[in-house]
Amino acid sequence: MKILVLNAGSSSLKYQLFNMETAEVLAKGLCERIGAGGAVTHKRPNAQPYTEETELADHGVALSRVLSLLCSDQYGVIKSIDEIGAVGHRVAHGGEQLKESSVITESVVKYLETIVPINPLHGPPAIAGIKACLKLMPTLTQVAVFDTSFYSDIEDFRYIYPIPYEFYENDKIRRYGFHGTSHRYVSAELAKILGKPIEELKIITCHLGNGSSITAVDGGKAIDTSMGFTPQEGIAMGTRSGSIDPTVVTYLMKTKGYTANEVEDILNKKSGLLGISGLSNDCRNITEAANAGNKRAELAVKILANGIKKHIGAYAAEMNGLDAVVFTAGIGENQWNIREKVCENMSYLGIEIDFDKNRNFTRGIPFDISKEGAKVATWIIPTDEEYMIAIDTQRLATK
Repeated sequence: MKILVLNAGSSSLKYQLFNMETAEVLAKGLCERIGAGGAVTHKRPNAQPYTEETELADHGVALSRVLSLLCSDQYGVIKSIDEIGAVGHRVAHGGEQLKESSVITESVVKYLETIVPINPLHGPPAIAGIKACLKLMPTLTQVAVFDTSFYSDIEDFRYIYPIPYEFYENDKIRRYGFHGTSHRYVSAELAKILGKPIEELKIITCHLGNGSSITAVDGGKAIDTSMGFTPQEGIAMGTRSGSIDPTVVTYLMKTKGYTANEVEDILNKKSGLLGISGLSNDCRNITEAANAGNKRAELAVKILANGIKKHIGAYAAEMNGLDAVVFTAGIGENQWNIREKVCENMSYLGIEIDFDKNRNFTRGIPFDISKEGAKVATWIIPTDEEYMIAIDTQRLATK
């Protein structure tokens, strides 16, 4: 079966076409600047990427162009759309009702529309991508795979906030967690690598990129995670503040006259690594500046690493033990300096890394950076959320 995986952003559409028999990516690409011009990058194995500037008025037009490229004589990898067995959609938020990957029906779409107020950034583009797909490929099974579903088993005392309970009952304000597909993938991959049943392992997975989250995985199930009601909670990120004293918000509004939207913009788009360093939201640029002696860049690196370290310690306590730590995503996979700062002085927990292996790791493959004899395994594992979406889609489509 061939599975098309789509990830719709506000002005973008990422896609990958999988041959599930071989786990091979037949083609992948990106439509960007949707609604504001338009550009497409289309990639195939052992071929030069194809790029074009073209008008992409909306997600429907973008998807039409993707399908034409996949089927084209010159750049295609299939002869017709009929070869696609099903479509999987990455959907960030499933709310309280959609707790596992689901075949998309009219009622599913309607429910996703009702939770847009708690998912205003990612909800509308995901719905637009789904509707475009339903219109262009109405006979195909469409599956929604939710970032939040990995956290559906978290116990209530870990997801209920200590605010008046009616805000949960009436407004569904609670911890939801995000990046669940990535955390689910890398924890399962580690179990395969170690040759142990995941049910026997206590793992902390660190998805570190422009958006970052830490998850405690006990016996294959997430029991706690750093992101909460929105992807804003947790550690410092590229432009997001992460967790801060909530009174900072009201203080800024009262003393500076900021509106709620202005404070939200500050905490979401002007804070984190960018806000601390004053330079960039890119950890590579900040690392370079820190190495050159920029004090604020050094501070940003320390704040990031310390936040990760604190979550690892807390989750080891919650799980009453720890077998492994996994680093993944852009920073987690590629920034050896962050991994080193996180893992230094953690021997009391059994975390000890080999500094040479950590600095001279092989990119793009699972890599063990543990010090010989360490009680806790420490690994770099590249994430593959799209393949995880494809697996769920195939499973539901073939039922």
